Amino acid sequence: MDKQTLIDHLNEDLAGELGAIIQYITYAAKATGPYRPQLSQFFLAEVADEQMHAQFLANKIVALGGEPTTSARPVPAAATNREMLEAVLAAERQATNDYSQRAKEAEEFGDKGLVVQLEDMVRDESGHSEETERILRDWPL
Repeated sequence: MDKQTLIDHLNEDLAGELGAIIQYITYAAKATGPYRPQLSQFFLAEVADEQMHAQFLANKIVALGGEPTTSARPVPAAATNREMLEAVLAAERQATNDYSQRAKEAEEFGDKGLVVQLEDMVRDESGHSEETERILRDWPL
């Protein structure tokens, strides 16, 4: 794994985190119905984690000699609470997979500190996925 490829992949992850921040803020505003207060709070509570991930990635990219992206991954359109939750679940699963892959790349690159941080981020994203799955479990269609 060469440094530039790792930087490029970390920038893809950063774009994902920036997109997640936008996604959660937007979905919190769009939540409707009797569960709006709880859903809005659920979405907004995730912003802090995603922001910490984005800040870590930006700092690491700079430490490696790269330039952090300022472009966010596109946010999927979602018209209903269920569609928003399903989009969040898909994004969290993607982040879990991406960080698992990135941890392998960081190991190959020889950056143990990055490996540990990425594994912590896998844990965070897995927790977000599990919580979203639990909300969706009995959600009406």
